[in-house]
Amino acid sequence: MPVGTLDTFPKLLMHHAAQRGSRPAIREKDLGIWQTWTWQRFADEVRSLASGLHAEGLRRGSHVALVSDNRPRLYAAMCAIQCLGAVPVPLYQDAVADEMVFPIQNAEIALAFAEDQEQVDKLLEILPRCPMLKRIYYDDARGLRHYKQAELRSYEDLLEAGRKLDPSGVEREIEGGSGSDVAGMFFTSGTTAAPKGVVHTHASLLGPARTAAEMEKLGEDDVILAYLPPAWIGQNIFSCAQAFVTGYCICCPEAPETVMTDMREIGPTYYFAPPRVLEALLTQVSIRMDDAAAPKRWLYRKFMDIAGRVGGALLDGKPVSFFDRFLYAVGDLLVYGPLRNVLGMSRVRIGYTAGEAIGPDLFRFYRSIGINLKQLYGSTETAVFVCIQPDGEVRADTVGPAVNGVELRFSPERELLIRSDGLFREYYKNPEATRQAKDPEGWFHTGDAGFFDAGGHVKIIDRVKDVGKLADGTLFAPKYLENKLKFFPYIKEAVCFGHERDQVCAFINIDPEAIGNWAEKRNMPYSGYTDLASRDEVYDLVRECVERVNADLAGEPEIANSQIHRFLILHKELDADDGELTRTRKVRRGYIGEKYGQLLSALYSSDSMVHVNAQVRYEDGRTGTFSADLKIRDAKTFPPAAAKRAA
Repeated sequence: MPVGTLDTFPKLLMHHAAQRGSRPAIREKDLGIWQTWTWQRFADEVRSLASGLHAEGLRRGSHVALVSDNRPRLYAAMCAIQCLGAVPVPLYQDAVADEMVFPIQNAEIALAFAEDQEQVDKLLEILPRCPMLKRIYYDDARGLRHYKQAELRSYEDLLEAGRKLDPSGVEREIEGGSGSDVAGMFFTSGTTAAPKGVVHTHASLLGPARTAAEMEKLGEDDVILAYLPPAWIGQNIFSCAQAFVTGYCICCPEAPETVMTDMREIGPTYYFAPPRVLEALLTQVSIRMDDAAAPKRWLYRKFMDIAGRVGGALLDGKPVSFFDRFLYAVGDLLVYGPLRNVLGMSRVRIGYTAGEAIGPDLFRFYRSIGINLKQLYGSTETAVFVCIQPDGEVRADTVGPAVNGVELRFSPERELLIRSDGLFREYYKNPEATRQAKDPEGWFHTGDAGFFDAGGHVKIIDRVKDVGKLADGTLFAPKYLENKLKFFPYIKEAVCFGHERDQVCAFINIDPEAIGNWAEKRNMPYSGYTDLASRDEVYDLVRECVERVNADLAGEPEIANSQIHRFLILHKELDADDGELTRTRKVRRGYIGEKYGQLLSALYSSDSMVHVNAQVRYEDGRTGTFSADLKIRDAKTFPPAAAKRAA
């Protein structure tokens, strides 16, 4: 079948089944053993499942919710829905039940796939508010034996019913599909407002996926680990669109807790991680090195200095002296190679990071040890691939130039505007929001502030709404400061404030694992996060990190006055369930500033202590109250001329 006619996901699936039917399409680790679905088995399952859904009344244009971790049956269900011209709507599996009400009501969803008892319970809980939801298909039957609700039906039962039906009707629906049909709807995380359903067609998802695959020379021999939420469009692009375009193998981990082990076992060649994942991995490395014997710590520091000096240049093919190449080769044998293996990245040929800005130090660390990590830029509305850093042109402060087929320009307010075939069709049932995001000429307004550098690469500073100025006119980009703070393993999250104020102050979340390990090595007893966060010793440790960031900022003239003057360590970890983070772990700075207004006011006073009464939510859903005195500490700042001496 000519490539031009392979314009939908189902057509591509059937093409792979015919051309490479015996090759692996999806692997899943179940009970410690990797199970493989070939492309032929994948296609057969999808065809039968689509037949069953058609018999259940699913028709073109209908919406179907999916709530699951990455599982072969999730991908089969998504493609089966698309076979009939219906629209899959993946929802975040870690969302609480209340968060599922709006998308189900908004999309008028009548059918839903749920992975297990946990997800079934959420959907059953909201049934009174979502009476349009008539059927819930569940995959894992454990714990559901005594559930008698009429809405429930097992995935296995649906599949068996479909196998007994004539598939010719499904095949006609597949042939009748076109690239302009809607392929999926992805709800935004709702950082500043109610979530919006982003409508994408087969063409808008597959086109950018194919362009990026050709640029990076991806093929059927590549392997990827699908470990991020399926409701996030990035995971959908990497695990569906590009897999269907190239025919490479998708691997589903056994559980979130086994991702590192599974990475080492499968050795992915293609990898994506948002900065928060890369930060967590580096924290684990730092903890292990802190626990290592003195000779190992010395060896690690020595060779990491060499890697920081020449590793990136070697990766980019730039000139490096013979002696430095020799030293790096020794380091690769003793440090970098074993470290890549521990991280599960020994075979990674291409790695991407995106989703939010990454700290330059964090970015350089991975490249220095030989991992071809690059930045890309995109969003839910743009089908991910807008800018990609080409090999040999990778820099920590840009996201690369536009990929083929994408037009970019900046507004007078520095907002990035995008026009491409990968743009979403609309926000579902929200024409006003669609008009605000897409102008009459087809330009999508991203809300991100930035500019082109001399080489045509895009530099993103921050969100337009977040970029501000201090009272003295100094540029204030909070995300840039927060990323520099989060490079330290002891800091998990940071929220910086300073717009139209005379100085910058910050809320800090410590990393309980890294700080806990640090405390145990010093025989410091503690009862939990809140106890650790109140210790003077921990405040001193965090202050050292803040002051090192200030020393770095002093060397950057445009933002030297954005150094952090005061900070406090929050009494709790920021949590998506409390509305402080989005489901993709992005800080909701405005909400946090309002919620903790009393603490923010204290930071900008002369107080050294602030009393807090707060409601806390426990993992079992119960709520309680918390009362404590939080300490506020000053941090040393540096004049620009003192930057080198302080560093």
